[in-house]
Amino acid sequence: MATALCQGPSARMIRRPAFGALAVQPLPSILPRASRATVRTQAANTDAGAAGVAAIAVGLPANVIMLWSEWTLKTTGSGLPPGPGGALGAAEGVSYLAVLAIVAWSAYTKATTGSGLPAGPAGLLGAVEGCSYLAVLAGVVVFALKYLS
Repeated sequence: MATALCQGPSARMIRRPAFGALAVQPLPSILPRASRATVRTQAANTDAGAAGVAAIAVGLPANVIMLWSEWTLKTTGSGLPPGPGGALGAAEGVSYLAVLAIVAWSAYTKATTGSGLPAGPAGLLGAVEGCSYLAVLAGVVVFALKYLS
């Protein structure tokens, strides 16, 4: 590739590609870069608190039950059966409420702090948050398909 020498505004010579194309040069960083050990320490200190641990404990099975309910609704046209003493139907209803509460908590946290929920221990709270959004999206799709068909 042909290059040409050009004079810049400070009368110093810079080398740039011919035909008027600009050379790509990395910009200097304006923020100090943290070491990997510092980043690992900060990632390990993501404390979810008691509410986060409760959201993990309730959210993991709630997402499974909600997705099972949506699959049953899509394939059979009705939700889960009531089960013995209505326990399965109650678990289904509580699961929908729990998943919606996690999504609402995540949206509120995102709106007030600019970032979502903390990752939590072993990234489980982040996983529950992501699965909750996917379960809600799947629910919207299943209900739309059910009522449009």
